[in-house]
Amino acid sequence: MFFSRRAKHLVPDLVSDRLLLRQLAARDEAEWINLRYANSKWLQPWDPTSPMGPPAAITFREMLKAKDEAAVEGSGYSWALALPQLHQSQPPLIGQVSVSSVQYGAARTASIGYWIDRNHAGFGLMPEACALVVDHCFEQLQLHRLEINIRPENTASLRVVDKLGFRDEGLRKGYLHIAGQWRDHRTFALNREELKTTMLEHIYEH
Repeated sequence: MFFSRRAKHLVPDLVSDRLLLRQLAARDEAEWINLRYANSKWLQPWDPTSPMGPPAAITFREMLKAKDEAAVEGSGYSWALALPQLHQSQPPLIGQVSVSSVQYGAARTASIGYWIDRNHAGFGLMPEACALVVDHCFEQLQLHRLEINIRPENTASLRVVDKLGFRDEGLRKGYLHIAGQWRDHRTFALNREELKTTMLEHIYEH
């Protein structure tokens, strides 16, 4: 696809000791659909919904095109989480980290969202993945502020922002439509100057 060739340079591979973050590709369709289905009950309480009713279903390729267009426009970026293992040419996918609502100009801000396969939760992989994305946003995209919005009941996600060292900015009433209702969220944020090292170094030290 035209957009995929361009967006590849805008969504570069990000690598840590345990993870590879990469752009989704057409070859991932079956694996991605199976991964989402296997985690549907695990993710349902936290997945965004539409107050106007269920949106029209889109195909996997339509989803890729939308992600590519967002990257080309500079409004959003998305990485699939892969778990590199020896002797595997295509590491298995285990989740996703996305950057959305990107604003430049005087604000230079964005929001980060994420999810991970239930069987891989609790091992510190998501803080590591988010650290890679935070460093990319601050160093390559030259953003100034990043925020993560979390439902107060989502204890697993709260542990992620605690590990990252994002500060709690308080409660937003009815902030997002989740699981069929307008839900309160706590906002956690970090400004670039608050981070004294790279975020990846920060989480390794803590």
